[in-house]
Amino acid sequence: MSTVDTTRLTVTFSRETDLAMRAYLGAQGMRKGDLSKFIEDAVRWRMFDSTVQAVKARHADIPAEDLQAAIDEACGRVRAEMGPLSPEGR
Repeated sequence: MSTVDTTRLTVTFSRETDLAMRAYLGAQGMRKGDLSKFIEDAVRWRMFDSTVQAVKARHADIPAEDLQAAIDEACGRVRAEMGPLSPEGR
């Protein structure tokens, strides 16, 4: 992550969370400078999880077999467009 691609933010959270987070980072062998990476990963994971939950809710009324058939069809189309993968691409 270069400084050109970063944004500086001020983040506020409870002292309890701060201590727990720093203890966790320390136990993982991370240093103070790794805090930004940890927060960025957490934000990305939260956005991904929210998207997954929204998609699940939107499709909750569709039978699992129908969803799987649609997924299989879409994957088949993509594979046909891409062609066979080389052994190194697997």
